Amino acid sequence: MKDQKIELVVFDMAGTTVDEDNVVYKTLRNAINKAGYDYSLNFVLEHGAGKEKKQAIIDILAQDDINDIPLAEAIFSDFKVMLKKAYDELAVTTYKDTEQLFCNLKDKGIKVALNTGYDAKTANLLIDKLGWKVGEHIDMLVTASDVEHGRPGPDMINLVMENLGIKDSSSVIKVGDSIIDIEEGKNANCGYSIGVTTGAHTREQLQTANPDYIFDSLKELESIL
Repeated sequence: MKDQKIELVVFDMAGTTVDEDNVVYKTLRNAINKAGYDYSLNFVLEHGAGKEKKQAIIDILAQDDINDIPLAEAIFSDFKVMLKKAYDELAVTTYKDTEQLFCNLKDKGIKVALNTGYDAKTANLLIDKLGWKVGEHIDMLVTASDVEHGRPGPDMINLVMENLGIKDSSSVIKVGDSIIDIEEGKNANCGYSIGVTTGAHTREQLQTANPDYIFDSLKELESIL
């Protein structure tokens, strides 16, 4: 590992630390297809994973040269209603060893933050279902609705650093399951941008973003610290 003290690890949520069986992207696909389309889950993941969800809808439709903002907004409104119902019925779990990894990092004096392309309401519902608390299990949660520009921009990571008193971005690691997570880490000038294969994108897809590492589980992160 580079000769740099790590002060903070920023983890993505769904597909990285939170296993919710892709319910968000399945619901996103259903909401778009309800409007008259026929996209596969893989297509939705390829073009929408990790993004703020209205932007994901816009970008997915744009693959077919559909540039209709009112349509995207209508689908997004439908999606939020459908997602609330799906989450009310969902049993959310975390990936194996995630909570222990958080504890181990904190024992080393490394802060732990979560960031996500979800809005604050959805993200908080997830961590409530897991029983995670800010100040106990994690040091901060930041969501797409907390910043002006979502991924791949660096705003969420910059906000975490500002609030947790981290001055040097090279002391930060970003970990996520999608290409846009890796791009976000690079745009924030993180010391390391790491992909994990447990979620949206395959190892081959993640490799196109040139991450510093690709792991098959979060536990592998400890091997480089």
